[in-house]
Amino acid sequence: MAEAASARRTRITSEREAELYMSVLDLLREVGYDALTMDAVAARTRSSKATLYRQWGGKAELVAGAIRQQEPAASGINTGSLRGDFYAVVTREDDVRIDQNYALLRGLATVVHENPDLLRALRELIIEPEIEELREILGRATERGEILPDNPAQGYLLHMLIGAFAVRSVIDQLPPTQSFLPSYIDAVVVPALGA
Repeated sequence: MAEAASARRTRITSEREAELYMSVLDLLREVGYDALTMDAVAARTRSSKATLYRQWGGKAELVAGAIRQQEPAASGINTGSLRGDFYAVVTREDDVRIDQNYALLRGLATVVHENPDLLRALRELIIEPEIEELREILGRATERGEILPDNPAQGYLLHMLIGAFAVRSVIDQLPPTQSFLPSYIDAVVVPALGA
């Protein structure tokens, strides 16, 4: 029985799966998690709902799969300086993509507390990999002598970075942008780390 289910699941090519995931993320940015339906995904991707349910089981699993495809923002960054690494993280994408990622964050922010499976997927697939990448950046900065290893602000780095995205639109009524984020790094993050 498990072999038959596994055989059914492999019908979707990796290219088609990536296309489906992009559509799911786009819909999530547009309408949020609650309004995202399997009907909407099926219509957007020209798929049958039966295929979607057979492949992923439900909306939470489909969204988790789509999230899993996102590379951590800090992945592979090593400029040789703490400030340079942070600049590379926050300017890796253009303002359009930053706004899209912010919309995705908004779409997931409240619903993850009501959906333990989605929260677990978000932690495992995005938050924990990001924390690990940032630990590596901080570890290299410590080895270079840029920051002290016992600085308590290190434990709040991801909070500080997400805060730049999460509250800019509320406080300033502006989206996070490539011009805002480096100034935030210089004014808040780097001084907090003692660099």
